[in-house]
Amino acid sequence: MMASRGRLIGLGVGPGDPELITLKALRLLQAAPVVAYFVARGKRGNAFGIVEAHLREAQARLPLVYPVTTEALEPPLCYERIIADFYDTAALAIAEHLDGGRDVAVICEGDPFFYGSYMYLHDRLAGRYPAEVVPGVCSMLGSAAVLGAPLVYRNQSLSVLSGVLPEAELRERLGRAEAAVVMKLGRNFAKVRGVLAELGLAERALYVERATMVNQRILPLDEVDPMASPYFSMIVIPGERWQG
Repeated sequence: MMASRGRLIGLGVGPGDPELITLKALRLLQAAPVVAYFVARGKRGNAFGIVEAHLREAQARLPLVYPVTTEALEPPLCYERIIADFYDTAALAIAEHLDGGRDVAVICEGDPFFYGSYMYLHDRLAGRYPAEVVPGVCSMLGSAAVLGAPLVYRNQSLSVLSGVLPEAELRERLGRAEAAVVMKLGRNFAKVRGVLAELGLAERALYVERATMVNQRILPLDEVDPMASPYFSMIVIPGERWQG
């Protein structure tokens, strides 16, 4: 008789503050025999740091170590191909546990389906195994909360943009946005700040890095060192306040 397959569980564990994990995520985390987490080579990992205190000794840890992160690669190396191969390999490692009947909780900083690395495993595995996803507090909402900035009023629309976008496309999208957040800054910060200045949005723009984490920083936009802005930073452009 074939053993039942394990369950794939994508757990959003919040933007950094350990108290922002949901009760459901915590319950499923502690019940899972295997806990998988993404991590850069030589690092402990932000998501793992959020949940480490809640893990039991008997739970197996499965680190999924990125071969590259944000560093520039020399041709003929291709980031997209390398990272796709990595997700293929990570999915195989998780599938071994699932085939053995063991549930695997894949922890994801923020929300699993909001720029979360978990989604690439979900795409590869959820068609073959039982899967459950638990939403988490995403970095965008964590940033708005620590900045004290309501994002959208009444019927306004919100644009979520990546700082990696080409300058012309970023200018066009921000130019027609009622409210926006720009993520994935890092080396793209100077480009984004320049576009905001061109569009007259710099005064409305709010900057935060590592929102809700112990090393969180909130700075005026013109005081940010573009060479030191981390990947986990964000610019929030709130909608115009409604005077109701």
